[in-house]
Amino acid sequence: MEATRTAKETEDQAPLVSVRFLIILTAAVTALALLSLAISLLGDRIGERWSLAGHSASAEPVDVSIGLDRLRVPSNAIRFEDQRRSGRSERLDLFVLWPEMTGYSRENRRRFDDLAHAKSLIFLQLSQSTMSRDMSGRVDPIYSHLFTGTPESGPFGLSLHRFRAGTGYDREVLLTAPRPGQADYAVRCLLPEPGDLPSNSDCQRDIHAGRDLTVLYRFSSELLSDWQQIDKAIEVYIRDRIVSGPTSPNLPMRGNSATKDSL
Repeated sequence: MEATRTAKETEDQAPLVSVRFLIILTAAVTALALLSLAISLLGDRIGERWSLAGHSASAEPVDVSIGLDRLRVPSNAIRFEDQRRSGRSERLDLFVLWPEMTGYSRENRRRFDDLAHAKSLIFLQLSQSTMSRDMSGRVDPIYSHLFTGTPESGPFGLSLHRFRAGTGYDREVLLTAPRPGQADYAVRCLLPEPGDLPSNSDCQRDIHAGRDLTVLYRFSSELLSDWQQIDKAIEVYIRDRIVSGPTSPNLPMRGNSATKDSL
């Protein structure tokens, strides 16, 4: 009888929750808290990347060497993520707002992401020159032999030249204008048909810059009224980002996922 009472008292005095269970429970709660924190931090980073849609809002400079030229360009003006690294490269793709000539920012993200606003963008492609003449220099020796008919009056003081069928420039036109002391301005455009809307890059022109750079830039035909200002702004933008001094060491050349546009 005494033994039975002692056993019952011992059972009554035993803790309802064992120490081992408390340790396991505490560890589980701690693990869940850490997991929740990790998900929160990771979610913020993923959410930020999604909101940027592959763009960068950072103005941190990237030092890139292309051929004989070295440039320092803000990250937010570089279109593709794999090009936002310093070093040697075959080419560099940029985009800037017109007329601000600035790269991506959260405040202006709609103008980069929304097609309705994208016509205020200018796209630039920088590469080592492979031709001795830029587009203006190719008008007389090359393009003039591909025209058909007589020049027409084009928009905004430009002359319009049509290409013969089968030249590889079907539906495109060349718009030109004289410039005092310089070769004629020239830009190739795929002008929209009546009733159609222009795209954000249906005009393109290339110029030489630096020691050995070709700068191909594309813009919407809606901006043709600013052709003189755009050309000057592109020239100044690239000139201001060319830095003196030796190019980057002979590291392996970075390839690019983007395709090269036709000139």
